[in-house]
Amino acid sequence: MKYLHEKHFTIDEARNLLDQIRPLVSRMIELKRILDLKGYDIYRHRYFTGNPNGEKNYPPELEELIALIERIERMGAIVKGIEQGLVDFPHIRENGQEVYLCWMYGEETINYWHAISEGFMGRRPIEEI
Repeated sequence: MKYLHEKHFTIDEARNLLDQIRPLVSRMIELKRILDLKGYDIYRHRYFTGNPNGEKNYPPELEELIALIERIERMGAIVKGIEQGLVDFPHIRENGQEVYLCWMYGEETINYWHAISEGFMGRRPIEEI
């Protein structure tokens, strides 16, 4: 069977990885807040005013933010929401269906999952996996 992702996590593996991911996501949220305060639109890669920042193409906070996202994704997790600290972990259910184990910053552990096509709004309790 062909899957969308190469790496998949068991529930325990994903939960164990949270200790490494949690501080990275915390910093990611903080950097997004700083960039918002500076008036920088991370999605359009420019300041809301349209004015250049002078020294470099991108603010240093954006470069750090991108590095954090890349670091998380090299671990096999997927950053789905920067502001909320939303991270998914690819998982294979017993029936062979590829799904995401879903975690949001502030949650103690991974308690939800959803089908890849459903996204965050389709979150269901992990007990139903």
